[in-house]
Formats: sequence, structure tokens, C-alpha cells
Amino acid sequence: MSLAYNPKYPSIPDLRARARKRIPRFAFEYVDGGCNAEINLRRNTEVIREVQLKPYYLRDYGGISLETELFGHRYSAPFGISPIGLQGLIWPEASEILARAAFESNIPFILSTVATASLEKISEITEGQAWFQLYHPVEEELRDDLLQRLEAAGYNVLVILSDVPTFGYRSKEIKNGLAIPPKMTLRNMLQIAGRPSWAIRTLLAGTPEFKTLKPYIPKGMSLRHLGLFMNKTFSGRLNADRVKALRDRWKGKLVIKGVASEEDARKAIEWGLDGIIVSNHGGRQLDAGEAAITPLTAIAKKFGDQLPVMMDSGIRSGPDIANVMASGADFTFLGRSFMYGVGALGREGGQHTINMLKVQLQQVMEQVCCETPRDLRKHLIGREGSGERGQGSGF
Repeated sequence: MSLAYNPKYPSIPDLRARARKRIPRFAFEYVDGGCNAEINLRRNTEVIREVQLKPYYLRDYGGISLETELFGHRYSAPFGISPIGLQGLIWPEASEILARAAFESNIPFILSTVATASLEKISEITEGQAWFQLYHPVEEELRDDLLQRLEAAGYNVLVILSDVPTFGYRSKEIKNGLAIPPKMTLRNMLQIAGRPSWAIRTLLAGTPEFKTLKPYIPKGMSLRHLGLFMNKTFSGRLNADRVKALRDRWKGKLVIKGVASEEDARKAIEWGLDGIIVSNHGGRQLDAGEAAITPLTAIAKKFGDQLPVMMDSGIRSGPDIANVMASGADFTFLGRSFMYGVGALGREGGQHTINMLKVQLQQVMEQVCCETPRDLRKHLIGREGSGERGQGSGF
């Protein structure tokens, strides 16, 4: 595998450090922080790195392929880009940069309802290959209009969000005025002045806004009233009726993101979902929750032969991807890691991060003598039976 990346930034921590120097503090802390004391933010990665893999050095080894099939599409690697709101706040046109890099590298990109690029624009960039994450609207009329737009734009995978029934308490965002409604304080303006490259590019690109939602937001609405509008228009709490209505209406693949228990995984299957993304919203919602890999292991073992079980939250490297795949995941997603990449390197950041992660993952797989990502579960140490499930699901 010959993949180019900037050798000055060979890890996600390197990209994070560079991004911190290039973007205003309020923007960096928005993407970097978690809720409350940020305990679960740290726990997510720490527990992933407790996983151990067994190498087999003397077996026949036929070479490596990172390619992974999911929903009938053969992706070039077993990871994709998670949905993040307000991406353009971190770096101008970040959504477009990451969508383009994902498409060119043949990995999935998930667009958030509250991203700063329209669903139509991202579909154009990815030729209809992107996924879309839906914050569930309160009104059926708005829900149906969004679904019609997604269908017209060629989206096939709809991700519904389950783990934001209420907004997380994030003290850094509150201090920085980034809790809805956002505020542009003197402190924030001084931070912008100290990051002239970010400021100039943001000025040229235009103020970040929720472009997918723009048709529904009354013109001339102040920031204060925009916050009230968002709270009134969207409800993050899902139930059987809402999910079943989406299942009846949406003809493509329907995935639920934010599952963190076997009970919810069982309901997802009963309600006809096509896939599960185990996630705790990157530690941004519940500080006292488990690391995402903990329920992932149990859910994959119990339900992995019935539908694809994926995971995000806490993944920061190729070895992390390997550990999550070894623990039973069929696919993985990373959010902050890609935002650090774009914050650090701008337009080159998406491709750099993808290539770097591929190289890191390949090295681990070659080291343990593993030929495909799915076979990583055969190298898992200490979790009896985890490597045996879901061998023939064909997703």
C-alpha cells in the first residue's frame, strides 16, 4: 500500500496539537470537549486501548486487504467519517473537504442535519454515496420534506440519532457562548484576531450556517430566536412510533446511531433497522456512561449475525480501529480525528487523515498476520468466543 501523508503529523495527537494552534479556542473546544467533567470522553479511548491482540508469526500469510463490504458496497477500509454539527466552524468548508476526501478514498461520509453544507451539495460531491444523519423533527411535514430531499439527492443510507434526548451539559461551550444561542463575545473576537488564517478563510467562505435547514428557518431570524427555533423544531427522543414511521417511509438502509445497551439493540432489530452504530456521542452526553467498546462487545456477540454492528466514540488511531474490529465491530467511524485533520491541514487534512489511518491499520494487521479486517476478531485475547460470531452475514 502506497499512501501519502504529511510526515510532520504522523498521529492524531499531532494533528490535534496543530489544529489547536490554527483555530480559535472557542472552535477548538467545541470539537475537542465532552460533557460535565469529561470522564467518559477519556474513558472511551482508554478502554479501547486495553484490548490485546494475539499475533501468529509462523502461519501462512497471503497478504492484506483493508476492503470491507457494508450494505452491498465494498469500501476501501473498515472506517468512515462520523457526523459532526457545525463543521464549518472548525474550518471553512470542512464538510465539503471531508466529503470529497471520503468519496475519493471510497469510505463513507455521514452528513449531520446540523452540518454547514447542504445535503444536496454533499450528494453532488459524493455522487450520492454519502450517508445522512437525521435529528428527528417534531413535525411530520418537516420530516417528510427532508426525506423527499434525501431521496431526490440519491441518498441510500439514513442514520437516525438516538442518544441526544437532551443536550449535554458542556461547560466549555457555555463559557465560550457556543451553547444555543451562540454569542460573539469580546473574548471570542480576540481569539479570532489571533488566528488570521482561519479568520480570512472564514470571511471568504461566509459565516457558518445550517445549510440543509436553511429553507425552514425564517429569514432575518436573530441568533437568539434561531436557538429557540431549533429547540422547538427538533426532538431527539425516539420511540417505536417514530422509528416505525421512518421505516415505513424510507426505502433505503435505515441505521440507528447511539445504541449503548443490549435492550436497545434488541428493539432496533424488532423495529426493522438495517444496522446499529454503538456510540455514546463521543462522551458529549453522559459522563457516567460506559466506554462505547464495552456494550459494543456484548451487542456484537449477541446480535452480530442479524445485522451489521458498527461503532464510533473514542477511536483515535489505526490500532484503535483494529481493537474495535477485533472486539466484534463490522465497521467503525471517527469524528474528532477528522476534524483535527482539517483544522490542522485545511484542504489536505481529510485525505491526510484517511491515508495515515490506513497505514497504521495495515501495520497492525501485518504484524499480527491478519489478512482482512473481519479476521481481526480471531486475534482477540481475553474475551472468550467474541471472535466466532457473525462470520457469514454478508452485509
